[in-house]
Amino acid sequence: MKNKEVQLEERLLNFAASIIKLAIKLNKTAIGRYIGGQLTHAATSSGANYEEACGAESRSDFIHKMGIVLKELRESLYWLRLIEKSSLISKETLTPLLQEAKELSNIIAKSIITVKGKR
Repeated sequence: MKNKEVQLEERLLNFAASIIKLAIKLNKTAIGRYIGGQLTHAATSSGANYEEACGAESRSDFIHKMGIVLKELRESLYWLRLIEKSSLISKETLTPLLQEAKELSNIIAKSIITVKGKR
């Protein structure tokens, strides 16, 4: 596996782990549990789908799986923004997670564009 792929794999794994820790903090209320569950599902799914994309059987399969990664990251970003808007968690805790979700989304989107351009 290439170094950039390993770095991205680690970033997605670290992002998911950070989201799990955040969800634990959210579990104190019913709405927190709901939002935390939705966020956890999206964030952990992005990394799992990236792993699947790395083993894609074709270029079109890779693009499709990376599209799912992007959707899950965008959903994660939505839930993080909702948490921020609702003041459920401090801004200091959310800011790095929001930043990482945006950066990961941009990286995945660029990867999809690059692969599509090679057709």
